[in-house]
Order: sequence, then C-alpha cells, then structure tokens
Amino acid sequence: MTEKAIVASNLAYNYGDLMAVDHIDFELGRSEILGFLGPNGAGKTTTVKMLTGQLKPKAGQAKVLGFSVIDNVRKIQGRIGICFEETNLYEQMSARENLNLFAQLFGVDDFDPEQLLDRVGLSGRGREKVQNYSKGMKQRLMVARSILHRPEILFLDEPTDGLDPSSAESIRDVILEERDRGASVFLTTHNMAEADKLSDRVVFLNKGRIVALDTPHNLKQQYGSRVLKAEIVTEDGGLEEREIVLDEEETPELIRQLFADNKVSTVHSEEATLEDIFIEITGRGLSE
Repeated sequence: MTEKAIVASNLAYNYGDLMAVDHIDFELGRSEILGFLGPNGAGKTTTVKMLTGQLKPKAGQAKVLGFSVIDNVRKIQGRIGICFEETNLYEQMSARENLNLFAQLFGVDDFDPEQLLDRVGLSGRGREKVQNYSKGMKQRLMVARSILHRPEILFLDEPTDGLDPSSAESIRDVILEERDRGASVFLTTHNMAEADKLSDRVVFLNKGRIVALDTPHNLKQQYGSRVLKAEIVTEDGGLEEREIVLDEEETPELIRQLFADNKVSTVHSEEATLEDIFIEITGRGLSE
C-alpha cells in the first residue's frame, strides 16, 4: 500500500486562455478527508476530472494510489468511487436496478442493495424508477452508487447540494463511516460549514491556485479571532450588543467590567468561520 492516496505536483489545466488549475501541489493521505474548497469556477471540478482520468493534465503530474493518472487510468478507476454534482443515472431504471448494474460492472456480488439504500436515506424506495426521484433523492442514490464497491478513494463533488438538512446529515454520516472504514475522501464544495465539520485538512482554491492548505483548527488560529458576544439590557429596557475580542491581554478586565457595569441578558463565544478566513485571505466571497 502506498503511503499517500494522492500526490499532485505542479498540476495544471487550461481551457484556451483560461488557466482553470494553475500549477498546484497537494497530497491526500490514507483515511483522510481533504476538503477542496472554493467558489464556483475556482477549478475544483477540473481538478477532480484530472485525478479521475477524465481530463489529461496540461502540465505537472498526479499519482493516485501510486499510479500516474496519465498512463494508468484503468488501474485507478476500478479502485475509486465518484459522485459528481450532476447526476448520470439511468432514469428509466429503478434505484435497485441502477445499483445492480453498477455492481455487475465492478464484479461485486456480495452486497445488499436495500441496506445500501437505507444508509443514504432511501429505504423502501428502491423499486421506484429514478425518473420519479427528486433532485435530492438522485443525489443520495449517486452517493450510494459511489460507495458500493468499497473504493479506496472517494471523490465527492458537492455531495449534499440540494438536500434537506436531515438528508444532508445522513450523507455526512456516510462520509465519516467511509473514512473510518479506511477510504480516503476528496471532497469538493463551496459549503465551508460542511467542510469544517468533515475535513481533516482543507485546501482553499482561488482562481485555480491554492492560497491555503492546513487543518481547519490551524487556519482559525492563524487567521481568525475568537470573540465574546453579549447582549446587555439598556436603561429603556432594550437590548444592546457588545463584543470583546478574546485571547488579548486586556480581555479578563474587559469581561469583568462588562458584568460589573451592566445587566447581561445573553453571552456566548464565537470563532471565525472558514468562510470568514477565505474572505480574509482572498478578498472575495464564495458567491463571487
């Protein structure tokens, strides 16, 4: 077994004059979830397509499970699972039939389709035609299909997009279960809150370039600040918000004064989010 699931070096791809992925370097460890984060058009999907053999890099190289993505696509594809944001299911077939067909293609004969559907929140819906599924149900079926053959690397492109909160949480549980099973997970998303919950490390991708790569905790420590937010009762009975930056030399005295001089209604601490940090590093939001 190779030490790293993915090693990318100077990886690049351009569409004419547009440099979609601009000579990036990163690694994905075994049993690690790497959040590949950035706004639409940052180069996330193009990177996945190069790593999965759908696009040939214009420069640099990448090794997946120890094999070059340029010369060994067939050796790689049978050992990875892919779930893209755009569904590519057989609409006229049922969910069970979709899974059974995929199992045949990968030579898997020891799986229970109903158990797999239950894992992604589609229990009891396996005999329905996929054309009658909602967008969220199709997305869950895509996730089920991607893990059917117990892949060593799981590529997930916006896996919870369009899902209701309960369904999204069930998919997040599946992702963590797959990581605990031993799979490495390459997660592309513009949902920073989701990446914060799931990722062991995160990459910030902006205009095709990596601008930060670290654990969510380290990025928050380096770029973010923690604050204490309180609501105090004013003389006319209204509420006024106060904010105190934590971890400063004067913080203890400021907090003492806050409670000594005011009637505090509510108080809570708050740390910077990954989205806050992305905006601080790049000067742009995720929707730009």
